[in-house]
Amino acid sequence: MLRINDTITIEDWELSEQFVRASGPGGQNVNKVATAVELRFEAARSPSLPGPVKTRLKRLAGRRWTQEGALIIQCDETRSQARNRDIARKRLAELIEKALVAPKKRIATRPTMGSKKRRLKAKKVRGEVKAMRGRVDPDT
Repeated sequence: MLRINDTITIEDWELSEQFVRASGPGGQNVNKVATAVELRFEAARSPSLPGPVKTRLKRLAGRRWTQEGALIIQCDETRSQARNRDIARKRLAELIEKALVAPKKRIATRPTMGSKKRRLKAKKVRGEVKAMRGRVDPDT
């Protein structure tokens, strides 16, 4: 069981792990031992997560979200299978914690009078600079 916060825990049946051979350093060990972990979380079918959290999680996950609604996290940072497993679970927990935070609603505001005047003054100055770039009349 993976504990996210006081209210949300992910049951073991929602998670599945698959160990594969990792690339990178490891000597002969890299050819024999499957140390990289592929953690699969059935997020779309999860009763632990509310609907809006699932939607935000899907957006945050990006390419890691599959067609079936599963979230796949891969980790091959270390040579240890157990440490890779812990890192993958930690990443999943962090991703879900990010999805729990609802974005703030934007309150539409109007620009102040001062900002409008500064903008128009800057436009006028810039226009004058560009107007001075014309051809020079040789008669004057």
